[in-house]
Amino acid sequence: MEIKGIGALVSGGASGLGEASARQLIQDGARVAILDLDQERGQALAEKLGQAAVFLKTDVTDEASVQAAVDAAAAGFGAVHLVLNCAGVAPAAKVLSKEGPMSLAGFNKVVQINLIGTINLIRLAAAKMVLNEPLNQDGERGVIINTASVAAFEGQIGQAAYASSKAAVVGLTLPLAREFAAYGIRVMAIAPGIFETPMMAGLPEKARLALPKMVPFPPRLGAPAEYARLVKHIIENPMLNGETIRLDAALRMAAK
Repeated sequence: MEIKGIGALVSGGASGLGEASARQLIQDGARVAILDLDQERGQALAEKLGQAAVFLKTDVTDEASVQAAVDAAAAGFGAVHLVLNCAGVAPAAKVLSKEGPMSLAGFNKVVQINLIGTINLIRLAAAKMVLNEPLNQDGERGVIINTASVAAFEGQIGQAAYASSKAAVVGLTLPLAREFAAYGIRVMAIAPGIFETPMMAGLPEKARLALPKMVPFPPRLGAPAEYARLVKHIIENPMLNGETIRLDAALRMAAK
């Protein structure tokens, strides 16, 4: 699918991986709706990116909020061709700590944002995508890209909620790709390693210092722009479908 002229929805688009991807998409000629709860940051980014960008304050866990954003983007752009799910949280918490069992509400919040928020946007946006005219000879109508994590495969101690939510995102990929094949919609996932994002900045200092030392090569944190370049390639390469791509510089997470 060519990027120029498409309408894109980017959740978590006001910062980190979502922001970098929104910038890349705008650069390549897309129109982008930035979906985020951070209105100040999101509005400022949309204004900086110009007329091809719009900010829509959105709670991905709320059906009405997401429906309103999808409807607004579809009306403004004429169609929705891309969904990029970058909204997510990664609080660290052991299931059993000195304070006792993990808060069920805390676990549920992670799942609601990372998993339910992802499928919520997919299901509502896909209902618009199926109405698109095919964009090429393959009959392609859209692309969905979800953000998983290497924690889906090697979750560390304290990542039970985060790792399980991201493993579920990986699990969504193939069945959705198979289901949406009939509509000409591809579904992919990216499993990033350790990237320079606000989520990384929110980790305990001990973890922030230790994690980069685990990366084989290049021995550094990933740049959000590198994630965005993979998003670009997935959109443009029609044979990428139903797969989760690790973007991790050969990182394999240790237990802690």
